[in-house]
Amino acid sequence: MPKKPAVQLRPDQRRRLLQFVKSGQRKAREIVYAYILLRSADGWSEAEIARAFDVSPRTVRRIQFRYRQGGLNAALHEQPRSGQPAKLTLRQETLLVALACSQPPSGRQRWTVRLLTEQALKRKIVKRIVPETVRRVLKKIESSPGGSRVGALRKSRASFSPD
Repeated sequence: MPKKPAVQLRPDQRRRLLQFVKSGQRKAREIVYAYILLRSADGWSEAEIARAFDVSPRTVRRIQFRYRQGGLNAALHEQPRSGQPAKLTLRQETLLVALACSQPPSGRQRWTVRLLTEQALKRKIVKRIVPETVRRVLKKIESSPGGSRVGALRKSRASFSPD
């Protein structure tokens, strides 16, 4: 007797999944999840699906479980991950960048990351900070204090050119 498929899809859900994978406008991971659901509904085993899509059998089980628990959207889209909270608020970052764009202290030609860290603590912009955090904040910023466009702007991916 044939084995019952791990996932039962209605015809409208199958059409939605097929459209989902053919659109080309989705994350690669979500497309793989859609294919896992489609093949699960076709009666493929966990091992066959895992081999076909180069994922672990645990991933196949997890996607099938998420579908049974929360439906199609829950299976296709992962919940946001908490991650580590931001070290600085937007206001603190702004003040730090403004400090970096200002004149360095007397006797110095330019700001260093360590000097900015010391001044941020001294001016009570932040309670605690390490030079690496300052470096990361400044790395996010496109800054040219000596150039024709004085000041700082957030880097934009739209203006990035690989050439």
